[in-house]
Amino acid sequence: MRGCTPEDQVRRLVCALCSREAKGFGYVHEMRLGEFPHHRFCSMACCDAGGALARRSNGVIDKTQMEARAIKEARRPLAEVLVELQLMAPFHDRSAAEIDRIIEACVDGFQASMQRQAAERDPLDDPIPFS
Repeated sequence: MRGCTPEDQVRRLVCALCSREAKGFGYVHEMRLGEFPHHRFCSMACCDAGGALARRSNGVIDKTQMEARAIKEARRPLAEVLVELQLMAPFHDRSAAEIDRIIEACVDGFQASMQRQAAERDPLDDPIPFS
């Protein structure tokens, strides 16, 4: 698309909240398109949560506190998988900060891949989201 930078395309194709593929759900603060960014989301759940965040912070989505909480809450599922795979022993004496680094590395890698894939996609080859 003319005038479309890779960053613009990533913003259009990646959920503003979780960085999964955006599926046609969106939010514009106070419906003022020229003044506020159009946030896109992968689901109604992310759209509702992202819209609530944007309303509280005047159209901007600041994920810092949310990300910290999500990482903390991801410790238990990580521990459950490590136990299930019998891999808990090497992680047993690790600090919470070290476990959080592992979780952050996984999330960052996932998000970076989603952003790379979105930048590589043809914006005109987008399936209809409500079919």
